[in-house]
Amino acid sequence: MVTVRGRVVLPDAILDDGVVQVRDGLIAAVGPADTFAADVRPAPTDDLVLPGLVDLHCHGGGGHSFPDALTPGEALAAVAEHRRHGTTTLVASLVTAPVGALRASTALLADLADAGEIAGIHFEGPFISAGHRGAQNPAAIREPDPALTAELLAIGRGHVATMTIAPEAPRAVEVARVLIDGGALPSWGHTSASAPQTRVTLAEVWPALDARGRRATVTHLCNGMAPVHHREPGPILEFLAAARAGRLVVELIGDGVHLDPDTVRAIHDIVGRGNAVLVTDAMAATGMEDGDYVLGSLAVSVRGGVARLTEGQSLAGGTSHLLDVVRVSVAGGLPLVDAVHMASTTPAAVLGRDDVGSLAVGAAADILVTDRDLRVRRVLRKGVDVA
Repeated sequence: MVTVRGRVVLPDAILDDGVVQVRDGLIAAVGPADTFAADVRPAPTDDLVLPGLVDLHCHGGGGHSFPDALTPGEALAAVAEHRRHGTTTLVASLVTAPVGALRASTALLADLADAGEIAGIHFEGPFISAGHRGAQNPAAIREPDPALTAELLAIGRGHVATMTIAPEAPRAVEVARVLIDGGALPSWGHTSASAPQTRVTLAEVWPALDARGRRATVTHLCNGMAPVHHREPGPILEFLAAARAGRLVVELIGDGVHLDPDTVRAIHDIVGRGNAVLVTDAMAATGMEDGDYVLGSLAVSVRGGVARLTEGQSLAGGTSHLLDVVRVSVAGGLPLVDAVHMASTTPAAVLGRDDVGSLAVGAAADILVTDRDLRVRRVLRKGVDVA
C-alpha cells in the first residue's frame, strides 16, 4: 500500500490536508488526512497532489519523435520523457507524411498501445489545408480519402483516437463519418475555412457524434487557422460557439508561445473547463537543449526553447511538458483546479476513459506530486513510482 499526503486537487476543490491511498495499482481511498489512522498517514507537506496528466497531442520528447521513430525503443524514450514529468496518459501524434510512412508509424504505435504504453494515435493530417499547414510537409498533403482513412484505422487496431481534418476540404464529412464509425474522432484544424463552411461541416457531422455520445475536437485552436477578423471571422468563432454548446472540445497549447495566457484564460471563461483541454504539441526537443531537430521530414531549429521550421519560421510544435503548460496557465490567471481538470479529467473524457484523469476511488493510481510552484516531485503510474 502507498499513501500520499498533501494538498489534494480534486475535480471541484482542493483538500488542504488530504491523503490518497493506493492499493494494488488503484486508488483505494481519498479524503482529509484526519480521517485516516495515524499509523498510515505520512507527515503533512505543502506538496500538491494531482491526478496524472493526460496529453491528447504530443509528437515526442527527450530527443525522439513519434513520426520519426523506427523502433519501439525510440518511441518509448519520448513517452518516458513526458511520463517522468507527470503525463501518465499520452496520445502519440503523427504528422502529414507519405502514405507508406503513415502505415509504418501506425503499426509501430499500435503495438505500443496494445502494451498500454500510449493511450492512442493522433494523425495530424494528411487531410489539411496547404494554406494553414504550419510545420507540415506540403508535398504530402492530400484531399480527404475515406478508403485510406479506413485502412489506417484497420492498421491502428482500435487505437486511433483522432485525425486532424480541414473542415472545408472535399469529402471531409465522409472521412469524419468513417472515423466515427471506426471509434475515432475528427479533430478540425489546419484549416482555411470560412465561418459558413465551418458551421455547415460541424452541423453535418454532429448527428453521428451525438448518436455515440462523443464530441469532435479542434486541433490547437487559433494555431494553424485564420485569426478572427470582424469582416472575415473564419473558423474560430464557430469552434468557440460549438464548444460552448458542448458539441466540441478545443485544444489549447497554453505554453505562452503558441497562445498568450490571457487568451487561454478568456477561452476557458467562454467555453468552460469541460469543453477545452490543455495540450503540449510537444516535439523531440522537449526536455533537451536548443539545437537542430527533425519533425517528420522537416528540419526544425530550436532557439530559446522555441521550435520553428528552419526554412519558413513557422512554429514547429512545442517544447514544454504538460505540467509546464499547467503552470503557465495558472500563472496567467486560470484557477488551479480548472487548469488541472483541463489537463487530466477533460482529455480523459475525450478518450472515453473514466479510469484515468482524476483522483477517484477505483481509478488507476496515476498520481503527480509537485511542490507549491508546480515543479514535479514524484510521479506514480498504476501505483508504481516512475523513475
